[in-house]
Amino acid sequence: MKDKMTERWSTYETFHIALGDKKVADIVITNHAKSRWGDRVESEKTGFEDIADFMWQTLKQGRVEPYYRNEQDVYLIDDDLVFVAEFTVVENETDLAGGPLHKMIVVTFLGRMSETIELRDLKSYYSWLRHSRRMTLIKNSRKRK
Repeated sequence: MKDKMTERWSTYETFHIALGDKKVADIVITNHAKSRWGDRVESEKTGFEDIADFMWQTLKQGRVEPYYRNEQDVYLIDDDLVFVAEFTVVENETDLAGGPLHKMIVVTFLGRMSETIELRDLKSYYSWLRHSRRMTLIKNSRKRK
């Protein structure tokens, strides 16, 4: 998807989509994101190409926005689907102005806020998860003694 051929012969455009201060030129879906997609988002179209195509379409249509203003890791699609992404600079490729292009690595899909109410406030959700795991560890250590 990086290089789309234009109507003229032997000409290519470097295709990128702006997301905040990043210029996304490529999307990588991790195995973990693929498995989470099947579990939490959709069970029919679960291939890497299906997920990447969906991500491209949402980026093109401007439906992706940051979950928090200051953080650059968690994003929302249509104010519902929450996913985690990392960015790396694509080597030896720049836009027409000479700026760097980025590769968006989709790490995981957390789910839909409409289905999982806890995703509405991620900070309290993660603190609750840490607390519940810690309490489980404490209980298990008590049993061993």
